[in-house]
Amino acid sequence: MSKYKLVCFDVDGTLVDNVIYSWELFHDYFKVDMDKRDEMRQKFFKGEIDYLEWANHDIGMWIEKGATKDDFFKAMKNLKLMEGAMETIMALKKKGIKLAIVSGSLDIILEYIIPDYKKLFDDIFLSHMIFDDKGKLIKANVTQYDMDKKADALKKVAEREGIDLKHTVHIGDHHNDVGIAKIAGLSIAFDCKDDGLRKLANVVIDKKDLREVLKHII
Repeated sequence: MSKYKLVCFDVDGTLVDNVIYSWELFHDYFKVDMDKRDEMRQKFFKGEIDYLEWANHDIGMWIEKGATKDDFFKAMKNLKLMEGAMETIMALKKKGIKLAIVSGSLDIILEYIIPDYKKLFDDIFLSHMIFDDKGKLIKANVTQYDMDKKADALKKVAEREGIDLKHTVHIGDHHNDVGIAKIAGLSIAFDCKDDGLRKLANVVIDKKDLREVLKHII
């Protein structure tokens, strides 16, 4: 019996391969104004705007480009499910472990890669894109649970389920996973792209096969 009762996954670079930041993937595909993009990024990291303002601004740039769902799918043509991801998910579910997605990524990524993802995960914290009946992007419901607030999502689920944080696991790969990694009972840095997370994590896995996490969890 595993001592861990809840496992939280990041999306970009963790569940999904061939992408570091999905937002950048789409910015590049739609050829948005690089200066405007960088200006808002700097404002966020200087504390001049909050995460929701930054995210909604960037989504607005895609709307200005007339982005459609088909466009997003074309932009994702090189993305794929991380090696061993489905086997890992099913092995954890078989043990009765709660599964959550806590990510600043976009729901369309998982819709494309894992169409039935809503049936596999007990809790999902993602930004949700909204399209009209012609498939045109009109707005998005942006998650507030990114960056340091990822930790709040983990606390929220753990508290609701009556799970002590020491019995939780987080699996991620980048700097926006540092906050949640600090409070998880077990932090796994998977194919890590950030030195801060790498130093903080309890376990570092460089092999790009999610099945490698199982021996540390169950």
